[in-house]
Amino acid sequence: MKKYVLILIGMVLVSFMSINLELTKEERDLAISEMTKTQDHLLAVLNGLSEAQLNFKSNPESWSIAECTEHIALSENNIFGMLEASLQMESNPDKREEVKITDEQLQMMIVDRSNKVKTFAGFEPSGKFGSVENSLAEFAKLREEHITYIGTTDDDLRNHFTQLPFGTIDAYQILLFMSAHTERHVLQIEEVMADENFPKN
Repeated sequence: MKKYVLILIGMVLVSFMSINLELTKEERDLAISEMTKTQDHLLAVLNGLSEAQLNFKSNPESWSIAECTEHIALSENNIFGMLEASLQMESNPDKREEVKITDEQLQMMIVDRSNKVKTFAGFEPSGKFGSVENSLAEFAKLREEHITYIGTTDDDLRNHFTQLPFGTIDAYQILLFMSAHTERHVLQIEEVMADENFPKN
C-alpha cells in the first residue's frame, strides 16, 4: 500500500511541475506585444528614408542607419541562437535563484541608451545583406518566426538559462532581451536622424 501511495504522490508532483513549467498567457502576450511593437517602431522610423539618409554618419566611428538596421537583423538571429543553446542544456530549476533581474528591469536596462556597450564579434555590421531592404527582409522573416514560436512553444523557458555580462537570465527573458535590443537600436537610429547635419532628403 505504501508503495502505491508513493507512486501516486510522485505522479501528482510531476503533474504539478508540468503545469508550472508552461508559460502563462500573460507571459506569451507580453513577449508577442513587445516583439510586435519594436518591429513596428523600426519600420515606421525607416519608412521613406533616402540612400543619403540611410548611409549618413554623424562621425567616422558611429554607425549609419543602414548599419544599425543590419545589426538589428544580425542580432535577431544571434540572440535567438542564445535561447536555442540554453535549451540544449538540462533544465535546472535550482539555478533560478541566480536570476537577479526582473523582466521589467531587464527591458528597461537594455533600452537605456545612456549605458553604451561595444557589441560582440558576429554582431558587427559588415554589409552582409547587401542593402537595408535585404536587412529588413531578413529581420522580418526571423521576427515572424520568433513571434510564432513564443505563441506556440511548450519549451521550459523559465528553467533554462544563459549568462550575460550583467548576470544570469532565463530563456524567456532572452526573448524580452531580443525585443528590447531592437528598440535600443531604433532609438540609436533616431539619434542619427536628430543630428544637425542629417541630410534633409
